Amino acid sequence: MIPDWLARSNTQEVFRVLNEAGHDTFAVGGCVRNTLMGLAATDIDLATSCPPSEATKVFKAAGHKVIPTGFDHGTITAVVDGTAFEITTFREDIETDGRHAKVLFSDDIADDARRRDFTMNALYMDAGGHLHDPLGGLEDLRARRVRFIGDGPSRVAEDYLRILRFFRFHAQYGAPEHGLDADSLAACAGGVHGLAAIAKERIGQEMRKLLSASDPAPAVAAMRASGVLNAVLLGADDRGLGPFIHLTDGWPIDPIARLASLGGQDSEAALRLSKAEAARLSIYQKEISAMTSAGALGYWHGAEIGKNCLALRSALLETPMTGIALLEKGAKAVFPIKADDLMPRYHGPALGRMLKELERLWIASDFTMNRQELLKQAGQ
Repeated sequence: MIPDWLARSNTQEVFRVLNEAGHDTFAVGGCVRNTLMGLAATDIDLATSCPPSEATKVFKAAGHKVIPTGFDHGTITAVVDGTAFEITTFREDIETDGRHAKVLFSDDIADDARRRDFTMNALYMDAGGHLHDPLGGLEDLRARRVRFIGDGPSRVAEDYLRILRFFRFHAQYGAPEHGLDADSLAACAGGVHGLAAIAKERIGQEMRKLLSASDPAPAVAAMRASGVLNAVLLGADDRGLGPFIHLTDGWPIDPIARLASLGGQDSEAALRLSKAEAARLSIYQKEISAMTSAGALGYWHGAEIGKNCLALRSALLETPMTGIALLEKGAKAVFPIKADDLMPRYHGPALGRMLKELERLWIASDFTMNRQELLKQAGQ
């Protein structure tokens, strides 16, 4: 059966334009992989024997907008009925520096397949939904085995970011019961030095995706054993990650909370966190060891962050996780006193101090003190 994303009129239009110009064209990579695994397909990437200059001409002739997103490397983006399709010419990598490559265009799908990273990503589908598997990647996909194409060390040396992609792909698509592919893992360990040349932003993007997987603990443990974890996050320790994931099962996944469970030095700079992410990480790091009560955690940080704080504390300090009900109560609580209630008796700095003291008493009472009781404490 033709999957929905392939049957759409705009997708078929992309194939029509290229095929009628006499060029082989296939959907490739994530959309094919995810479809075969029963997962949602997002971006639709295509590979074609059509050179980028000719592809640009035929799409413009058909009335479609074309963006030269990576023209020198064979990639254009065609916008058809409001949807962007990334289209890349079959190519070989003839020279690499660990991140960028010089390419030679090809008209052979096998050349294109050999330059990709993992066997499960070298699966192609034509306009009729027929699968093309030039390297035998379907067997690995069925076994949920993440494996480099050809020689692992060579694939890593072509792009050292593939090291992190290997662990991320295992967390997202691999079979935990089978472990990680030994040869691919060895290639990652052998190329760990190359991660120093990768931009922190790219490392941060991969780590966010990895930590957003349903259970990244086995992959992160392998990262630690191979030296990769310490290379990207100095001093990190994954021993609390598994317990934290277990404690938060069924909760919304927060990759920053999982990052907090790893520790490490200066995660903000190492992964180029946004200001919002850095602020959230700071809360988690502070509250792991602070004696803030469950109710106060909910009141100050909200239910989601507060619950993650309790789980982090439990996972890393090896203590029972208690207080969820009180935390949720605190997250909904509204302080019943306003500044006007204390004026004119209190004003200026004294007003601020009294408000803080009454709020402290109210929180300490587990939010049971009412407005009258609090005003009485203020002598009102």
